[in-house]
Amino acid sequence: MKRIISTSEAPEAIGAYSQATTAGDLLFTAGQIALTPEGEFLGEESVAVQTRQCLENIKAVLESEGLSTQHVLKTTVYLDDIDDFDEMNGAYGEYFADNPPARSAFEVGALPKGAAVEIEAIATTE
Repeated sequence: MKRIISTSEAPEAIGAYSQATTAGDLLFTAGQIALTPEGEFLGEESVAVQTRQCLENIKAVLESEGLSTQHVLKTTVYLDDIDDFDEMNGAYGEYFADNPPARSAFEVGALPKGAAVEIEAIATTE
């Protein structure tokens, strides 16, 4: 059965979606952009800073369920400009230095609020 996950340690959902859902032994996060838990958008910051905020938000959702980034099986990274891949990858690697998850990365036409990066994750609850 699907269960909705919500934590005040990550940005509040600002639309018709949940911060995350879980069913069985899988947890799915919503795509995270560089919004702080207080709702401040870090859109003027570097891609590295935006990437870190995305991953801090994912980490907060995971931690609300007693999980860590080591539980992440797969991420999808959406970039406003694929030329930002190396900068994103450097910051991303800080969160997944050991046993990184599978990952896909794409350039997209635009992201919410004009963000440079959006990241979503699938984690195991085991």
